[in-house]
Amino acid sequence: MTTLLTDQQMQQFIMDGFVVVKPDFPAEFHRELYEQQDYVWQNEFNPGNNLAARIPDVLKPWNDSAVAGALTSIVGPNYYMHPHMHCHYNPPGKEGQNLHKDSFSRRGHRTRWLLAFYYPQKTTVEMGPTVVLPGSQYYNSLPANGSERELAVTVEAGTVVIADYGIWHRGSANTSKNKRYMNKFLFTRIEEPRGPSWDNTEREWELGDGATTPGLWQHLWQWHLGPENGAKSKGNGEEGVSIEELVVTVGGDLEVETFNAAYALGEIGAPAVPALIEALIGETVDSDDSRESSTTGYGSLAAESKTEACRRNVGYALSAIGEPAVSGLIEATGHADWRVRAAAANALGEMGLAAGEAVPALITALDDEALIVQQQAAQAIGLAGQGGSEAVPGLTECLQHEDVEVRANATLALLRLGSHAERALGGLEAVLDDEDRYVRGKALGVLQRLGTPAAQAILVDYLMKTRWCPLTTKESLF
Repeated sequence: MTTLLTDQQMQQFIMDGFVVVKPDFPAEFHRELYEQQDYVWQNEFNPGNNLAARIPDVLKPWNDSAVAGALTSIVGPNYYMHPHMHCHYNPPGKEGQNLHKDSFSRRGHRTRWLLAFYYPQKTTVEMGPTVVLPGSQYYNSLPANGSERELAVTVEAGTVVIADYGIWHRGSANTSKNKRYMNKFLFTRIEEPRGPSWDNTEREWELGDGATTPGLWQHLWQWHLGPENGAKSKGNGEEGVSIEELVVTVGGDLEVETFNAAYALGEIGAPAVPALIEALIGETVDSDDSRESSTTGYGSLAAESKTEACRRNVGYALSAIGEPAVSGLIEATGHADWRVRAAAANALGEMGLAAGEAVPALITALDDEALIVQQQAAQAIGLAGQGGSEAVPGLTECLQHEDVEVRANATLALLRLGSHAERALGGLEAVLDDEDRYVRGKALGVLQRLGTPAAQAILVDYLMKTRWCPLTTKESLF
């Protein structure tokens, strides 16, 4: 039985972007795991994605009641452990990093991706702990006073830190004489919220006067509660400010202001949609079309123009409005400008279940002439199309796409479609030979989630061919 987070812990996560959990394991377990990792690192090499295969004990903390309960609370039941994992080694004398977001940070606010850190040894300030910037997970630019708000996460041996994937963080300098290890794992939400997945007792969240982004926090609280339970937030709009003024603010440079304006528009709802769609379309001011065929251009914060930043913020507002904004976004998926089409597909994906009506338009967008639109459409279908199987043929075809991001997004979408993905078995079996390790890994996840005899047969056959012996090393070959 899992130990779920409380309302207060969930609210703290929404505000700060991380939670600290202590698995119920004896000190000896963590000490032995530290020794195993130290041996492998010092005598072999960093096993990277083979960390769990080389040292199976590293998976045990994630099955702990408190850890599994925290993950379930934040990203729902049936969450998925991504195949990427890494052992971070911070030796004595190593310099610290700069604050950064990890590479796959998507520009959305809803909690669908998590970073999770396990520390096998006690970690003091001198040992170079992970440093986080509380509340920074929603910001695409590093806040100007970021260094003043840094928090060094010092922990006891065996502690797990679960953080929003978008949080600004860094490894700090190790000024001690001790080694510091940390195992990083990734988890993603598979099922969109249909009800609270934590130990929820209160539907309302009363925010204090010091809340910096009250509309955003309230919106996320309601989203986590699910469509049937989330009560409309109260008192977070900007009285006396017109829709037009709010839309102008959404396109501004100061993110805290753009967030407050976006979620104020989200509260206004349908009356704000025409002005937001007009802002989404905007003016084509970018002369460089080279990123039309880029595999990462739309998702890269560094490559974002001011126009794209405005569209991103407009997307937050439209996603918060939900169903009344769907028809306008569907129309935008057919716009002449590929940037508008990409932004519309992205916003529909961020909206999730409320955008179910848009699935046919997103299926059409899988064949868009712009690669970025195809990438966004494949991603969005997995979030908006969880109620049916109509997108499965198109997603199955995407498994053979020449672009790795399209293949990866389509595979993750099939994973999120669950039992509806059964018609993709042939395509999933074929993609187990994909050149990309994460496409293969997600395909295995789809087969595991399907759980049918046919899916299990494909899964077992593949795993028997690729099984790893954790006892085999260069000193022990037999």
